[in-house]
Amino acid sequence: QVRLVESGGGLVQPGGSLRLSCAASGTIFNIYAMRWYRQAPGKEREWVASILNGGSTNYLDSVKGRFTISRDNAKNTVYLQMNSLKPEDTAIYYCNVVQGTNYYWGQGTQVTVSS
Repeated sequence: QVRLVESGGGLVQPGGSLRLSCAASGTIFNIYAMRWYRQAPGKEREWVASILNGGSTNYLDSVKGRFTISRDNAKNTVYLQMNSLKPEDTAIYYCNVVQGTNYYWGQGTQVTVSS
């Protein structure tokens, strides 16, 4: 089992920045992918960004150029640096990890972008 704990959410004004963290613990042997998803009120959960164990990254079009995903393999932690935040980025952000054929989710952290 892998346990994920997210942190770093909060309230920020439009144009501001936040950095989310997600630390993995438990039985970890080969995490293939680490991802961030988000779910806004009344909407489906959507994928935001991914980083593979080789370092390659992918982003949702609407966050490209504003968000940066990174990982520290020694700490089993994935980060999401979010800049130039917009009100439409408001959502609960979830960390997701793929290890073998198993998918694990964190409990989520709230990000609210509002003036």
